[in-house]
Amino acid sequence: MEEKLFKAFKALGEPTRLKIIKMLSVQSMCVCELSAVLDMTQPRVSQHLKILKEAGLVNESKEGYWVYHSLNRESLHRLWNQFLAFLDADLRNLEGYEEELQKLSGLESNEKVIATKEKIRANNT
Repeated sequence: MEEKLFKAFKALGEPTRLKIIKMLSVQSMCVCELSAVLDMTQPRVSQHLKILKEAGLVNESKEGYWVYHSLNRESLHRLWNQFLAFLDADLRNLEGYEEELQKLSGLESNEKVIATKEKIRANNT
């Protein structure tokens, strides 16, 4: 699950790809239309679309000579629900978070954290 979340958020973390997602939320578009709207070359738009498609966020459908791209709303809803489930999951039950759980439980006695907090308090008084 985390790998899918990582891939999708990484794809959405680039401003141009987020713009493409927004344009596709308005209507399905071919590369030449996206290129005109975003004022970018078609190869650049195609590269961004490839990343979005690999992340499962965009669908393609062929209509005659044209390939239209549309928002994969079902995938986005599923992604959002997986993200919420991840946030709600008990840290003790998440594989790969053992070290962070241990550090989190020891924050109150972490000397570096205590010193930083004391320094901030002293500067604010």
